Amino acid sequence: MFADRTDAGERLADELRRQGVDADIVLGVPRGGLPVARPVADALEVPLDVVVARKVGAPGNPELAVAAVADDGTAWRNDSLVGSLDLTTEYLQEQTEHEQRAAQEKFDRYRGDRPPLDVAGKRVLVVDDGLATGATMRACVERVREAGAASVVVAVPVSSPETARSLERTAQRVVTIEEPANFSAVGQFYRDFSQVTDEAAMALLD
Repeated sequence: MFADRTDAGERLADELRRQGVDADIVLGVPRGGLPVARPVADALEVPLDVVVARKVGAPGNPELAVAAVADDGTAWRNDSLVGSLDLTTEYLQEQTEHEQRAAQEKFDRYRGDRPPLDVAGKRVLVVDDGLATGATMRACVERVREAGAASVVVAVPVSSPETARSLERTAQRVVTIEEPANFSAVGQFYRDFSQVTDEAAMALLD
């Protein structure tokens, strides 16, 4: 579907313009979201910055997100999954604190000596390379909303249809290019979905 993340970002920018979506700032989700977000920010002629969140995995299954937490501690929790797995408050608190510290370290590393991120009163566009479960994106959206953004729009090239619909209850709007019925993983819709290094991602912010 997409040659690579840059191609996806250029096509996403076209879709945002077609739908008349405006923004005051674009926030990319590192690492893979930044090569997508860069062409979007350039097309909309607005600054590019980052928002960082980490998933909290289930015991013995770290890829199964029971929660997610942003760099500032703003968290989202999958209450139904937490209940079905009978997870303890202690486990959730310990893991959330651990992932929050990791998110904070990444946020600080990416932003360097930039002024503090200020989204109060701004129209914010949060961009990633795709949405599978959407756990980290939910935490990112909550983080931006808590910071006083005037509006929060999520934009991704490809998403699970179910995740896109559920995120519409958190963000003001969700913009996608494709929501394939056969969705199983974001990478299946890219010819080149190679890992983005921190160095390459950070360079896109310069």
